[in-house]
Amino acid sequence: MKREYEEFKIRVNALVAKAQKVPEEGWIMQDGTPWPGNNTRDHPGMIQVFLGQSGGLDSDGNELPRLVYVSREKRPGFQHHKKAGAMNALVRVSAVLTNGPFLLNLDCDHYINNSKALREAMCFLMDPNLGKYVCYVQFPQRFDGIDRSDRYANRNTVFFDINLRGLDGIQGPVYVGTGCVFNRTALYGYEPPHKPKHKKPGLFSSCFGRSSKKSSKSSKKGSDKKKSSKHVDPTVPIFNLEDIEEGVEGAGFDDEKTLLMSQMSLEKRFGQSAVFVASTLMENGGVPQSATPDTLLKEAIHVISCGYEDKTEWGSEIGWIYGSVTEDILTGFKMHARGWRSIYCMPPRPAFKGSAPINLSDRLNQVLRWALGSVEILFSRHCPIWYGYGGRLKWLERFAYVNTTIYPVTAIPLLCYCTLPAICLLTGKFIIPQISNLASIWFLSLFLSIFATGILEMRWSGVGIDEWWRNEQFWVIGGVSSHLFAVVQGLLKVLAGIDTNFTVTSKASDEDGDFTELYMFKWTTLLIPQQLSSL
Repeated sequence: MKREYEEFKIRVNALVAKAQKVPEEGWIMQDGTPWPGNNTRDHPGMIQVFLGQSGGLDSDGNELPRLVYVSREKRPGFQHHKKAGAMNALVRVSAVLTNGPFLLNLDCDHYINNSKALREAMCFLMDPNLGKYVCYVQFPQRFDGIDRSDRYANRNTVFFDINLRGLDGIQGPVYVGTGCVFNRTALYGYEPPHKPKHKKPGLFSSCFGRSSKKSSKSSKKGSDKKKSSKHVDPTVPIFNLEDIEEGVEGAGFDDEKTLLMSQMSLEKRFGQSAVFVASTLMENGGVPQSATPDTLLKEAIHVISCGYEDKTEWGSEIGWIYGSVTEDILTGFKMHARGWRSIYCMPPRPAFKGSAPINLSDRLNQVLRWALGSVEILFSRHCPIWYGYGGRLKWLERFAYVNTTIYPVTAIPLLCYCTLPAICLLTGKFIIPQISNLASIWFLSLFLSIFATGILEMRWSGVGIDEWWRNEQFWVIGGVSSHLFAVVQGLLKVLAGIDTNFTVTSKASDEDGDFTELYMFKWTTLLIPQQLSSL
C-alpha cells in the first residue's frame, strides 16, 4: 500500500511539474489550435464541462456531482475586481447551469478535511425554523504546515475560537473569505422574512371581544386569499422563462405592462440574461425544464462577459461587494445589515484545512492586506459607524464590525508607546507627567479587568496561554508595521487617489515538517518600523 502511494505521489508531482513549464509558443489544444487562455489578461470566457447533467457514476453506482471549469472573460480596459468579480461570475454561471440553493466557498489552497462538513451546514440552512433567516454558515480556518511553536500566530486561535464564537451569540460571525456555505437568496440582495411577533391578549381585546372577532374573521379571509395565492409548486419559477423572454401576461401579473416593468427592473438589477433572471425567481433552485443544454451553455458564456455587470447592482447590492481588498468583510456586513444572521459551526474534526505563510515577510504582507481592506471600508460609505442604521443590524454586531474596521488605527498609539521610552532616554526628560493616586487606581482597575476578561475567554474557549501570548506578541509586531502601512496607504488612496496593488500571499509548500522557509530571511519595507523602534 505504501509503495503504491509513493508511486501515485510521484506521478502526480510529475504532472504538476510538467504543467508549471509553460511552452514558449503557449499551450495548444487537441485539434492543434492555440488555447484561448494563453494570455491571462486578454481572453474570451471559457467553460469546460467535465461532468454534466448525465455525468459519470461512482463505484457504488451513485451519480457524481457536476464538475465544470469556468474562466471569465478578461479584456484590457475593464475593471475585473479580482476575487470578488470572480466569485460573482461563478455565482451567475452556477445559477444558469445548476442553480443549487446553497453554495460552498473554498479558497484554492484549502481542501475538505471532514466529509460530513456540508451535512453540518445543511442542518442549519435547511432547518424549518431557523434556515430561512440564515445567510451563511461559517467554519473556522485550520492550517497545515505550521511550526510547532507557531511563532507568527498563523493559527489565529484567538480570533477563530474566541471572537467568532462570541459573535455567534449575537447575529453571527463575520464572513472570513473561505470555508463558508452560502444561502443563494442572501447573495441576491434579498432581505430575510420578518420574524412573527406573538402578542398576548390584553385588556383592550378582552373588553372588546366582539370587535376582535370581526377583525379575526376579516384577517382569516385575508389569510385564505394569501394562502390561495401562494399555493404554487415550489420547483416552478415565479416567472416562466417563456414569459420573461416574450414579455407576455402570466406568473401572477394582471397585464402585459406590469410584467414588462417587472422584467425591466429585474434586468436592471441582475443583468441582461433572461435565463439567469428566471433562475433567481425559483425558490428551491433548479433549472427551467424548457431550457436546452446548448442554450444554458451560451447563456453561461454570456453572464461571464466583461460588460455584463455594467449598469447593474452586481458588486454594490448583489453578490460579493466591491470597494475593498477584503471583500469578505464587506459582503458579510451587507447581509447582516439587511437582517440576516450567520452561524458559526465548529465540528470536532476540522471541516476544511489550508496552507498558511510561515515566513515573517509573507505573514506581514498578509496582515497588511487584511488591514488595508479594513481601512478602505473605514473610509468608504459602507463604514459600520454610519452605514445601515435603517436596517436590522443589531447594535452589538455593529460594534463588532466597527472593531473589525478600525483596529489598524491602533498602530498610531502603539507606535507612540514603543518610541516614547527611547525619546525619554535620549533627551533625559520624562514626557509623561507624574501619575496621581486616583489615576493609578483607574489604571490598575483597567488592567485587572482586561486580565480577568482574558482568563475567562481562555477558560471558555479552551485556548491555551501560549497561543494567547503568541497572538499578543504578533499584534505588537503587526501593529508597528503592517497596520501602520495600511493606514498610510488607505489615506493615500482616499485623499490622493493613489491605489496600491496587493500581492497574493505566498503560502508554505513544505512537506513532512520541513520548515526551510521559516528560517529564510526575506527583506520587506514592513520591517523598517520594527527595526527603528527596536533601536
